[in-house]
Amino acid sequence: MSSVASSNADERRRRRRLAGTVKDALRELNLQLSLLNHHIGGRVALRGVDFDCLDMIGQHGPLSPSALAHRAGLHPATITGIVDRLEKGGWVTRERHPTDRRAVVIRAIPGRNAELFRLYAGMNASLDALCAEYGDDQLEVIADFLRRTTEAGRAAADDLADG
Repeated sequence: MSSVASSNADERRRRRRLAGTVKDALRELNLQLSLLNHHIGGRVALRGVDFDCLDMIGQHGPLSPSALAHRAGLHPATITGIVDRLEKGGWVTRERHPTDRRAVVIRAIPGRNAELFRLYAGMNASLDALCAEYGDDQLEVIADFLRRTTEAGRAAADDLADG
């Protein structure tokens, strides 16, 4: 084998190892964030799926129940139970749609967010300190990677939901 071919093979192996390291780190991150959310959910009496739906409503809401079911990949009847629990806990309200009085939208109650922000304060402070260690160009690359990884995850979830 020529030295060029050997060098190319070494580079491919190195690249596969680096990609594997990134994938392993993402799996570990997913696990740690799931554990953090589990602990926070326990503090505020929210089940994992309830907590996920509340986050979706907070980020993308107000949402109709069917839009939430689609976004969460859950059956509409399951969403009804989740929204019932969130409403009973004072996390969301059901409101009439502003233009279609027959339709309902689910809206997060803003005042409750302060409790969640307090519980995430330690993680947010750690992220602020971590981001301070990187330059602007590095943060742009990291943010781009995370956006693209999120989109890849969304596409994979959509493919599974459609299949």
